[in-house]
Amino acid sequence: MYAQRLEFPGADGQLLAARLDSPETGVRAYALFAHCFTCGKDVFAASRIAQALTEHGIAVLRFDFTGLGASEGDFANTNFSSNVADLHAAADFLRREFQAPRILIGHSLGGAATLAFAATVPEAQAVVTIAAPSDPVHVTHLFGDQIDAITAQGEAMVQLAGRPFRIKRQFLEDVAENSLRNKIANMRKALLIMHAPGDTTVGINNALEIFTAAKHPKSFISLDTADHLLTSRDDASYVANMIAAWSARYLKD
Repeated sequence: MYAQRLEFPGADGQLLAARLDSPETGVRAYALFAHCFTCGKDVFAASRIAQALTEHGIAVLRFDFTGLGASEGDFANTNFSSNVADLHAAADFLRREFQAPRILIGHSLGGAATLAFAATVPEAQAVVTIAAPSDPVHVTHLFGDQIDAITAQGEAMVQLAGRPFRIKRQFLEDVAENSLRNKIANMRKALLIMHAPGDTTVGINNALEIFTAAKHPKSFISLDTADHLLTSRDDASYVANMIAAWSARYLKD
């Protein structure tokens, strides 16, 4: 595997930190990976899946959304719409510097963002969601009893995965205004939905709602006992191998 540290301007012009993992010989296709909410490009699931996909000839670009990881910007000023805009910028970067992504992969809220922008990438033939919510507003349950404070005061500090993040009212308003049903129905891409029945962060009902909204070809793979973040190496490898096998059917030259 050959790894490159890269950067490109995001939707608002701030530089986003990225990594491109490529096979040692011959790239069959490029994939764009969107990480989970408040995570980053180097979270275990993203790195393990990307590395495993290179073994199948697939190069993977993953990047830190604005305000996260090594990317510039203030996380408090971002929202679901800005994540989607960052994905547009990433796809344009791949198209300009390498080759447009033919596979779009999103984990958790990154999966919802991937569904939101997939139709705008004409070169993409296959879309994969991993433990994704069917509606971005689902993420607000992570804010618990702070939602009232965010609404009343305009912002509040929220503990997410053991780290403090400043969440503004505009974030709540933005996710409430973004519905995915029509975008999923009109995507016109092959779709693979991967979800664990016991996921306690994003319930399995979300996978059913995405599957119901999507047109064929669509597929579902159960992740059995995997946790939401795919912290088990075996689970992450399984996901990567299934993506490679499933997507091969749609990677037409």
